[in-house]
Amino acid sequence: MNIQTRHDMLTAQDEYPTRVPGEERLSERKDPVLWSEWSEDAPIGKDEAEHYAENGYLVRRDMFDADELKVLTETADMLREGGGDIPDNDLIREPDSDAVRTVFRLDEHSKAFRRLACDRRLAGVAEFLLGDEVYLHQSRLNYKPGFAGKEFYWHSDFETWHAEDGMPRMRAVSASVLLTPNGPHNGPLLLVPGSQDVFISCVGETPEDNHETSLKEQKVGVPQPGTIDRMAQKAGGIASAQGETGTVIFFDCNTLHGSNGNITPDPRANAFFVYNAMSNALTRPYAARGPRPDFLANRAAPQAIRTVSGKLTG
Repeated sequence: MNIQTRHDMLTAQDEYPTRVPGEERLSERKDPVLWSEWSEDAPIGKDEAEHYAENGYLVRRDMFDADELKVLTETADMLREGGGDIPDNDLIREPDSDAVRTVFRLDEHSKAFRRLACDRRLAGVAEFLLGDEVYLHQSRLNYKPGFAGKEFYWHSDFETWHAEDGMPRMRAVSASVLLTPNGPHNGPLLLVPGSQDVFISCVGETPEDNHETSLKEQKVGVPQPGTIDRMAQKAGGIASAQGETGTVIFFDCNTLHGSNGNITPDPRANAFFVYNAMSNALTRPYAARGPRPDFLANRAAPQAIRTVSGKLTG
């Protein structure tokens, strides 16, 4: 069976074919970006909803008080140092050092972060953006240690989640909670506004156990430089989502994003919660021989998050 035949079989009934032979292809998004109509009862302002729909991301500030931030930042430091007895399978280290790059299943390793994942300030906004009840597709803590934090290259999360996890539609959103200041110098999240409206079918087959290398340095499922250049020029430039500790960045699953390496003394740490609509539960992978491990994609029968209000405590 040649690569084209295998690809055609895998992409039957596939609205977003990717990992294609030949040349990279661009197509219009087939799903809404904002799945709810704004009303006075919405958890975000009308201007915020419009900004998200147009640009594919939203930055919200001053959502937590000093005591809450102290709980979150101290817990993040503890997890980085291994104080949570985290199994090796849930830890990803930097390509050229033993420094921790990512802690996966964040909600399972910390009571404080499990509570944060259910908080209305995050999960409630996700429900509004996606127009559905939500569950956690993935949670993680990303670090960029001072002097050693490597870059995250440009990519669409949905391309990977669709190809390797079997996420059918673009009905998921990430919430990134900044646990250190993210400034222009220490590798803040970079986004291409408007890119959420274009799906990029990337070239190349998915290697066996691709996640074992892609989590340190992604090479498959990434757009060509020329495509990124054209989309950035169309957007009028690249957005840098900077902020103080406690800032929350919501971004659509198909928004192109990445971040530079950190060669400064100032570390960067962000918690990520990926909310997927209950109606968008995973199927078989669309462009991989088998699904990725559970720590990367929640394949169990999803349970809708029961959102909670009130102050975070340790």
